[in-house]
Amino acid sequence: MHCELVVPGLFSQPPAARHAGLELLLARGRATSAASQSLERWLHDAFGLEDEAVAAGALTLIANGGDAGDASWARADPVHLRLMRDRLIVAPSAAFSVKPEEAHALCETLTRHFAGTAEFSAPHPERWCARFAEPLELDCPPPLEVAGRDVDLCLSGSAAATRLLNEAQMLLHAHPVNEAREARGEPAINSVWLWGAGRAPRNAESRWQSVAGDDPVALGLARLAGARQRSAAPSAESWLERLPEDGRHLAVLDALRAPLALAEPADYRQCIESLEKRWFAPLLEALRAGRVGMVTIHVPDAAQATSFETIRGDLRRFWRRPRALEHYA
Repeated sequence: MHCELVVPGLFSQPPAARHAGLELLLARGRATSAASQSLERWLHDAFGLEDEAVAAGALTLIANGGDAGDASWARADPVHLRLMRDRLIVAPSAAFSVKPEEAHALCETLTRHFAGTAEFSAPHPERWCARFAEPLELDCPPPLEVAGRDVDLCLSGSAAATRLLNEAQMLLHAHPVNEAREARGEPAINSVWLWGAGRAPRNAESRWQSVAGDDPVALGLARLAGARQRSAAPSAESWLERLPEDGRHLAVLDALRAPLALAEPADYRQCIESLEKRWFAPLLEALRAGRVGMVTIHVPDAAQATSFETIRGDLRRFWRRPRALEHYA
């Protein structure tokens, strides 16, 4: 069995302690490098769609059992825009909570207002989608990548997209859901963040028999490519228990992205410690025991996107001493 992990953010901050399992897998494995990429772009390329835009909206709908058809979709994630002197700062939904009933009420209002132009839905309270009557030109990154940044420096799209956002912000500002949120001291959901526009891809191909995780782009691509989609496992042990004894399988471990984007170093360090205890150390032991034939760790968003491929025999290369994670930054 070949077990692969994609772990964005792994080399982005120095951890507070050493992590023996992870460090040994990295040191003894064979490393290959490429240009740095976001998780979404890496997944898209890995499914054989290098020349296509990342249609995150359509893929999110597909991941949740919907049919994207031939329509043009985009992600329309709920965000809070905070006024800081003369700038508007983006706070993604990872920085606050959104109740399902709030998401559905706001999407219903947006759909009613933009009838005939755009239709909004919330397959997940923090991940919304919009279907457009006409294709929308967008070139914006995911909201996690622009957390804490000036809105004007992040937005890139057509005049139609800008007009839609301006109208949506005015509509959301006075919505009863936001009045209730502000009365409770919670950030208002005063805008949506449009990104990942396009039609669902048609030619996705999977090199994995199964893909596990919570990321909807990964699960949507897996569904299109005919690979089995699995929900995120709490640990490597529980993941391995669900896998057959052979084949190639991917787990998307993206827990580091939110604390990294929100500048929460304590949470980031805690996440790495959890990954070491629940994933890296158990997979190292499974490799030693012959239960797993190969372990590959992908870090797509490092300064250089790097993959580390380790087989059982590599563990005997004692001269390759483990190094702290700062070495790979």
